Amino acid sequence: MNTLGTAEKRTRLTIGLCFIVALLEGMDLQAMGIAAPSMAAAFGFEPGQMGLVFSASILGLLPGAFLGGWFSDRIGRKKVLIASVILFGVFSLASAHVWDMSSLLVARFMTGIGLGGALPNLIALSSESAGERARNTAVSLMYCGVPLGGALAAVVGLLDTGLGWRTVFYVGGIAPLLVAPLLAVYLVETAQLGLNRQKTARAVGTWDGLFRQVRASTTLMLWLSYFFTLTVMYMLLNWLPSLLVGQGFTRSQAVTVQILFNIGGGIGSVLFGLLMDRWRPKFVVVSIYAGILAGLAGLGLSTSFVGVIVAGFVAGLFVVGGQLVLYALAPQVYPTVIRATGVGSAVAVGRLGAMAGPLLAGQILAMGGAASTLVAATSPGVVIAAVSVLCLLNRQAGKQPAGTVMAGEPAH
Repeated sequence: MNTLGTAEKRTRLTIGLCFIVALLEGMDLQAMGIAAPSMAAAFGFEPGQMGLVFSASILGLLPGAFLGGWFSDRIGRKKVLIASVILFGVFSLASAHVWDMSSLLVARFMTGIGLGGALPNLIALSSESAGERARNTAVSLMYCGVPLGGALAAVVGLLDTGLGWRTVFYVGGIAPLLVAPLLAVYLVETAQLGLNRQKTARAVGTWDGLFRQVRASTTLMLWLSYFFTLTVMYMLLNWLPSLLVGQGFTRSQAVTVQILFNIGGGIGSVLFGLLMDRWRPKFVVVSIYAGILAGLAGLGLSTSFVGVIVAGFVAGLFVVGGQLVLYALAPQVYPTVIRATGVGSAVAVGRLGAMAGPLLAGQILAMGGAASTLVAATSPGVVIAAVSVLCLLNRQAGKQPAGTVMAGEPAH
């Protein structure tokens, strides 16, 4: 077999395994949102308390993402990914056995650390396994597993297993523990990382790498776009079913919209990844963020079931598509030796927005606010994120050789 054919098979295997992990990540990310209405009824939790639970999961994502990226650049993507998968599997199982608010907060925080540690490694592995021209596509094929996993979680939530809300946590915990041995046997460490491992030891500190090897303003714009995009993303991931039930729709109708939101997200992940590689990136970005605003308006203003179904699909298509653009863009900003650290730091900052989204929604709903109030509160952030991404694309297209480093090239 020729070398080219072997490389293509390794690339497909890497993306395939990363897709499976992304699928499991998507399940666990949305498990709490699926279980929330039944769990709140079982324990007597108020909306404000559930907002804290959602934010505890996301709070764990923040240090998980940063540390996962940092360790990945030093000991390897594969080891950190496997450890992260085991961690979120174990604590997803623990979430099925909580007995009060404190135990639930701890279980979801630890689950979040595992989920956060996995994502920057999935992005780095997918990006580095593909050629320069196919990086957006590779990341999109991997990342579409996240919304599809969310749709799978919604389906699991509808199953009548006799275990009630615990079912989604059992499935979301056992599956990662079964996949971890497969990663240990079949996942190939990124060759590019091996060639640059010795350079990592000579690399300057993390902050120096993020703010001098690339422009400080580039890192800050990336962080800003992550923050506001993930604010909207996680508000919908965690509160969409409860939001729709509060608008008068039935539980099954709310779950149906949640499933379509995730299906739209899976389609958006692949579609916009392909378009970013083959079309005008700036036009794609403008379309995505305009679509996010349209989807939010539809969810906030629609009174018919058909209207919210369409709005849910549109919101998923563009919100998840917007997140995909960010995940595909981040690896191109940073050189290999600090790539996972750079991606991890951006994801970590994004988690601050992801934490703010559910808290904001919980407080607005607790004060009697409607879905339209949430739309009005989050729309300015969507505009800021869009402007930041467009500025990043302008910089990537016209950056000067001096003072910047092309993605994938060593820093000097």
